Amino acid sequence: MTKKVFITGVSGCIGHYLAETFIRHTDYELYLFVRSPQKLQFDTNAREGIHVVQGDLMDIEAQADLLQTINVAILAATAWGGAQESFETNVVKTARLIDLLDPTICEQIIYFSTASLLGRDNEILTEARDLGTDYVRTKYECYQKLKTLKLAPKITVVFPTLVAGGAVDKPYSHLSGGLKEVIKWLGLAKFFSADGSFHFIHGEDIATVVRHLAQQPPIIRFDLPEGELDQNRLFVLGNEPLTVDEAIAQLCEHRGQKVYFKIPLSIGLAKVIIKVFRIQMAAWDRFCMDYRHFTYQKTYSPRSFGLESSCPKLTHVLTSAGIPRKS
Repeated sequence: MTKKVFITGVSGCIGHYLAETFIRHTDYELYLFVRSPQKLQFDTNAREGIHVVQGDLMDIEAQADLLQTINVAILAATAWGGAQESFETNVVKTARLIDLLDPTICEQIIYFSTASLLGRDNEILTEARDLGTDYVRTKYECYQKLKTLKLAPKITVVFPTLVAGGAVDKPYSHLSGGLKEVIKWLGLAKFFSADGSFHFIHGEDIATVVRHLAQQPPIIRFDLPEGELDQNRLFVLGNEPLTVDEAIAQLCEHRGQKVYFKIPLSIGLAKVIIKVFRIQMAAWDRFCMDYRHFTYQKTYSPRSFGLESSCPKLTHVLTSAGIPRKS
């Protein structure tokens, strides 16, 4: 029997890659939930079994009958700002959607969180709750809410790190969309050394992992302690970590710029610059500046599952973003 897959957030960067990989590489019945179908830049008539479901997550109850038939729900929709809208969308209605699924038919929920919630030990940061932006804080609150739902044993959580992606037929992520601006300042940035590190992953690779999880669901544990999610169903998505200096070096190499020396940019100096120039920073921004190393114990990419990765290196991201190599 063909699986029925319900996907939210398909008008976004990651959503486009999700729709594309499920259309091309599965025969599943796809139900693509979107508020504005005109934003979709992929062929919704590419094959049979593609259904565009126009609606708003705020009115998810209108999809109750459909959701009762769904085998896999992939929840990528999110609200980025506005305290009330973020809470209603990212917490209340996301949980409501999961509650509308039939426990006897639904085999898996793949929920998109964010690696911003996690510390270097992969534990949830309370700072995300106390200092986070509307987006980060509500992602924290939703993660806690998931533990209380009746379908908690079937919930798989993915935590993307910095997301790259986008093309002429797909929306650009914040990272890829900002790379051209970064390149403008590369001639200055290359002279500074900063203490920090991070992971990134391309939207196409995220979609590949999610498709794999949909096709080969993790084993369901029904003996979980109450109020817990299965730790074996939590996946931080990212390639190998990069230091800030390594990232700048790769950008310079890609653009044919040489680095002759570097001036250490300490946190203390950065704070002096912020104070002198009266730069406004939110509490979460200050926390991130002090925390610096957003790296994790274990991350997953397509290669973790024996699959091919489309953009394992930063230079691949630059090329995919339309930034040509210079010799």
